[in-house]
Amino acid sequence: MRNIRLKIIYDGTRYQGWQRQKATGNTIQGKIEDVLSKMTGEDIEINGSGRTDAGVHANGQVANFKTNCLMPVEEIHAYLNEYLPLDIGITEVKEVSPRFHSRLNVTGKRYIYRVWNSENHNVFERKYLYPFVGKLDFDAMNEAAEILKGTHDFQSFCGKKVKKKSTVRTIKVLNIERIGEEIRFTFEGDGFLFHMVRILVGTLLEIGTGEMTVEELPGILESKVRAEAGRTAPACGLILDRVYYD
Repeated sequence: MRNIRLKIIYDGTRYQGWQRQKATGNTIQGKIEDVLSKMTGEDIEINGSGRTDAGVHANGQVANFKTNCLMPVEEIHAYLNEYLPLDIGITEVKEVSPRFHSRLNVTGKRYIYRVWNSENHNVFERKYLYPFVGKLDFDAMNEAAEILKGTHDFQSFCGKKVKKKSTVRTIKVLNIERIGEEIRFTFEGDGFLFHMVRILVGTLLEIGTGEMTVEELPGILESKVRAEAGRTAPACGLILDRVYYD
């Protein structure tokens, strides 16, 4: 049996997230599985590197599936891009080792969060930006970013209670840059909890506006209480940019 790896790009605006759901067929995983099942004549199930929420986008999602289909990878690539909706695309198809698993073999991920910090509307990119009007203290935000980098228990920045699994994660990169009227947050780490990036962005923006101080941040980390951290930034600004493997 062959093991096929896909690299996927999608606009998550109109979908109910990545994961297949019984209540709706309107998910990224569901759409791709439907096309692959028709192509192979098999009941195909794909494994994604992780779940993205409703409204979240991806520039480098990775998934794999097992099949007995003998179609060359070039033809699989072409078939998928012909029959998938225009807001889901396949950028790479490879045959890989039978042991490869897109989720279990992940060593890290990079997320980008985009904020439109202007009173002017960004008409053409509005689906991929969080519009946020107001002056921001970049020195304070960057000071806070330095505190958040490294290995911490991020339970305060998790959108749901985690009882059995560890909430310790390592953030290797947390960059904040202004590109014209856009503020771009880049996160790289060994893994991210449910809503973690969006809560980190919401917290950093509150520090930028003065609603929260940098000095409060160590106490928020230590508290392990979600209510102590900032608000959850909207899904629209978040992009899964890259998934890392050894």
